[in-house]
Amino acid sequence: MDPAKALLINEQFQLSRQFWSHLVTNGMIGSPKGFINTVPHMSFVIGEDNTKFLRTRYEALKPNPLFRSMEYSEDHAQIAKWAPLIVKGRDPKQRIAATRAAEGTDVDFGALTRELTTYLGKNGVEVNYGHDVSGIKRAPGGGWDLSIKHPRSGEHGSIRAKFVFVGAGGGALHLLQASGIPESKGFGGFPVSGQFFRCTDETLAAQHSAKVYGQASVGAPPMSVPHLDTRYVNGKRSLLFGPYAGFSTNFLKNGSYLDLPLSIRPSNIIPMLAVAKDNMDLTAYLVKEVAKRHGAKVEALREYYPRPRTATGNSSPPASVYRSSRRIRRRAACSSSAPRSSPAATAPSAPCWVRPRARPPLCPS
Repeated sequence: MDPAKALLINEQFQLSRQFWSHLVTNGMIGSPKGFINTVPHMSFVIGEDNTKFLRTRYEALKPNPLFRSMEYSEDHAQIAKWAPLIVKGRDPKQRIAATRAAEGTDVDFGALTRELTTYLGKNGVEVNYGHDVSGIKRAPGGGWDLSIKHPRSGEHGSIRAKFVFVGAGGGALHLLQASGIPESKGFGGFPVSGQFFRCTDETLAAQHSAKVYGQASVGAPPMSVPHLDTRYVNGKRSLLFGPYAGFSTNFLKNGSYLDLPLSIRPSNIIPMLAVAKDNMDLTAYLVKEVAKRHGAKVEALREYYPRPRTATGNSSPPASVYRSSRRIRRRAACSSSAPRSSPAATAPSAPCWVRPRARPPLCPS
């Protein structure tokens, strides 16, 4: 087993932590407790073959300094100490295994983004929230003209910019196509959403302190790996389980159902069809997931939380866990002229545009 990819991802995250530490140390952002918390990371598997796989993976990663503290166990009692909810109510004869990295973290990227934009706003950058970029075209003398609208007030405006960075998540494809640049040819969007069960019962959330990752189903994309997570959002602790795949033709939660049809062009229809043809297992997985009923989703939860409790003490999952499967994250997976899937893009909850004032922003050295 080649650990190269896991090592690369770990190294990249450590660099991010160093950068955030630099920002905190120099007073550019507030306390790290506002956006990052220590939450152990675990891998959890069920069955003989999966146990062998996890042990092999552990033995490949353990010698590296970045994974030196990783622990491995097949003992129910030990795993229960790490994550009680995944063992409570489980058949003691069932073969399970887990690894644990105690120094794992949970990052509230929304809170971190607010910290960063607050710093920019205090240091020469004008940040505008609640605005939509409705159009983009080349300016006659060079640069770009952007059409801006404020949905609440109905006001319209325009900006001329020398450079434009498009980072609009699910709204990026529309802007990319509107720019008319040659690089936009051949890109198409598939609005696949990730849905999660959420539990805000503080008593239950306090019983689980880990991000527990399983294994993706055969034919499923990497982003579909099921996980039962401790999460901190706006300082409040909760549990999430998922993801379950969903599908809609709108690219954003508050977008139009015509987003997908209107994004199809002669230059991208063939690549989009090629992606579907060359990834039939993924297509079948998505169809199966979208058709999955609520009861089947609860059964998937039981693999990681065998005996959910309720206030009445029965074995049905509590209402706070499964009453609603909330679409909390939407991704637009893009295909290029070379038929392949690209990394998913997370759509922002509130569009914004940013431009520098006359005084340049201060940047860390």
